[in-house]
Amino acid sequence: MKEIGNLSTHKLYINGEWRDSKGGNLHPVINPATEEVLCEVIQGTLDDVDDAVAAAKNAFKVWRHTRAAKRQALMHAIADGMEARKQDLVDAVSLALGCPAHITEWLHVDGPIYAMRYYADRAAVMEETEKAGHSLILREPVGVCGFITPWNYPLHQFVGKVAPALAAGCCMIQKPSETTPLQDYVMAEIIDAAGVPAGVFNLVPGSGPVVGAALAAHESIDMVSFTGSTRAGVEVAKSAAPTVKRVTQELGGKSPLIITPDADLDAAVRWGCEDVFINSGQTCTALTRMLVPAEHYEEAVAIAKQVAEGIAMGTGDDAFMGPLSSARQREIVRGYIDKGISEGARLVTGGSETPAGLDQGFYVKPTVFADVTNDMAIAREEIFGPVTCLIPYRDMDEAIAIANDTEYGLSSGVWAKDAESAMPVVRRIEAGLCFVNGGEFNYDAPFGGVKRSGNGREFGNAGLDEFIELKSVQLPT
Repeated sequence: MKEIGNLSTHKLYINGEWRDSKGGNLHPVINPATEEVLCEVIQGTLDDVDDAVAAAKNAFKVWRHTRAAKRQALMHAIADGMEARKQDLVDAVSLALGCPAHITEWLHVDGPIYAMRYYADRAAVMEETEKAGHSLILREPVGVCGFITPWNYPLHQFVGKVAPALAAGCCMIQKPSETTPLQDYVMAEIIDAAGVPAGVFNLVPGSGPVVGAALAAHESIDMVSFTGSTRAGVEVAKSAAPTVKRVTQELGGKSPLIITPDADLDAAVRWGCEDVFINSGQTCTALTRMLVPAEHYEEAVAIAKQVAEGIAMGTGDDAFMGPLSSARQREIVRGYIDKGISEGARLVTGGSETPAGLDQGFYVKPTVFADVTNDMAIAREEIFGPVTCLIPYRDMDEAIAIANDTEYGLSSGVWAKDAESAMPVVRRIEAGLCFVNGGEFNYDAPFGGVKRSGNGREFGNAGLDEFIELKSVQLPT
């Protein structure tokens, strides 16, 4: 097994020190490419959560009043540490998630480093005031935050919560997924080395039903930010409701890609397939419903087949797609593939059988379904695997109706002749973000969904707003 520094995975990071859990058990972290145990990570308890919250609450008394310039400098020091330990971060994500290391670097690590610096330079916003008539509007940090992050983009979501919280002057307790917790340990070491005051950042790994539920319900936590499934997000919101804390959620998706009749079909289909297959399909924004003009449908199916069958699998430098994150996730995806066949969809390529030459590891073939109707489970439910569904449409009104016929509203895509001609279609789609003609993710812009894909936003200026309370000061006239 490749070592990642000398991580203290049997410890919790609370109040600026590595300490033992008050009774937690060890949980194995599995390399999904080899099925071997990478290490064991301690699982926090309710008492551990209480200790971390108490530390954060005490630290908040001082941290909230720290000058923005000091928070900015500390956050740049964290970003410097991330640069210095970039390989450790790549290894931590790649080994536990299964994403090939050469892809992990640009997909999982480069962006979070940028985002840490982005929010460092926005800490000064907290000291700005606005005039509204005879009133002043002040910005204050929301308080003590509980963060619950997912396994599929673990560092991305860590920074998407921790960075704006630090910039705003909040304190926090971070709970990573049990599947991919290692980058959080690297980040805890970086944060500690940067000199962030004790109690501002606390790391308590553990299970969702124990640590996650405790963070959501804790009376001394002012805000909980959750990324994960819609089902789990509902439970978080229920747990948080009695304390009337702020809740932000980035949840599931079943996102459409509308390819217009005047689009470059080959470019659109290739990009759409690769969007689904990257990270082994474990992307909440994946455009898993490809809507194609009926007159170009069979041509699109043939292109998708060619792309899927050309995907290199493994974890080497030539691989595009690694394994699924766990044996459980592999079984879920295989179950959906079998369900799609039983529902009457046409299996163009792929399937639930083990890929040739990859008997070890949790691999699933890149899979393409055609003749999919929007009432099928594979078109309505989030599969979270390398499975794309091609759906024909007759005109743009039907395409929009199909695109919006979903309980989700996280992401979407339009590929048209050009960006200008795509915009009328973009405006009709019910989703929090839209990728036009292959546009890339932008950390400067807000990220989040509508409907059952969640509420609130991460990244961009809106991501900082989530951690701000506004105070109106009424001055004498």
